[in-house]
Amino acid sequence: MDNQLYEDICSINNLANAWRKVRKGKTKKLYVIEFEKDLRENLLQLKKELLDQTYYPKPLKTFILRDPKTRKISKSDFRDRIVHHALVQIIEPIFDKVFIYDSCANRKGKGNLFALRRFELFKRKVTNNLKSEAFCLKADIKHYFQEVNHEILLKIIKRKISDEKVIWLIKQILNNTPNSFRGGGRTTTQGKNHTQTTNDVESRTRIGMPLGNLTSQFFANVYLNELDYFIKHKLKAKYHIRYVDDFVILHNSKSQLEEWKVEIDRFLREKLKLELHHQKSKIIPLSRGIDFVGFRNFYYYKLLRKRSIRKILFKVEQYKKGEINKEKLLESFQGWNAYSKWANTFKLRKEIVKKIYVHNSY
Repeated sequence: MDNQLYEDICSINNLANAWRKVRKGKTKKLYVIEFEKDLRENLLQLKKELLDQTYYPKPLKTFILRDPKTRKISKSDFRDRIVHHALVQIIEPIFDKVFIYDSCANRKGKGNLFALRRFELFKRKVTNNLKSEAFCLKADIKHYFQEVNHEILLKIIKRKISDEKVIWLIKQILNNTPNSFRGGGRTTTQGKNHTQTTNDVESRTRIGMPLGNLTSQFFANVYLNELDYFIKHKLKAKYHIRYVDDFVILHNSKSQLEEWKVEIDRFLREKLKLELHHQKSKIIPLSRGIDFVGFRNFYYYKLLRKRSIRKILFKVEQYKKGEINKEKLLESFQGWNAYSKWANTFKLRKEIVKKIYVHNSY
């Protein structure tokens, strides 16, 4: 029952399960060790704050990450991340069953390799098993995470969740976003003898979500599920795949994709207060290769995206300079190696192993 949702989120078992997920791979971090010195008491205190609705998230810590692309990351406090997991564990099943099959990011049993397999299948169908030419609308939403409109997101969530306490908790998480106001500002009232200026906070729209939060990833799927339904049911596009804010539509008619692109951009602007990134949203012949989920996908082979190659080479250089240890390098390489095997990368992987081996032999 819906009115049981909030109690389920706050239950000690749910919070303990959330804690186990958040601590995974971080057990040596000082903030984890500190929290676990009095684990039971800390979880009970978190439960009490949630039930009393006195819970308030700590300010995000923002830092610059270079890997090698420079990104601004906002990180939540450890206890707040436990709350994020506790919330998603309970409400995700409610929404997941209404997501389209080809929404691939941050869902159990899916991911980028699932998206890649679906792309291969759709490519064969739309080209009559690679015998004819077809096209791809390769699209990207401009500044997606910075532009998500909180009011629209909450309206979408309320269609499935009526428990006001759950909505309150979601608002607490969403409002903990740096620079999350747009519009409004200063209001000036002039009287006969004075001028009064106030901050018109209520008239301003909250926007944006921190890139690193689990809740942001989940809410991204909730928000863009509206777009998925528009593409699948209104436009009736058969071959559509979305991975976060990056999506593709395959069709044998270039003119049809051009029409759809205009309609999608109009829908995003009018219904979701977003827009396509026009420099990154293009209609490309499938034979030219489509950059999607980390690979350049051609008819008969796949190449690894150059950015992914630069990323692992950057890690190797960090190791050579002593900026990271061997354990950290090998952890990065193993993940990259498993991923890169999906492309034609045998020689490349051999060269990178050689770079690591040559350095170790000194």
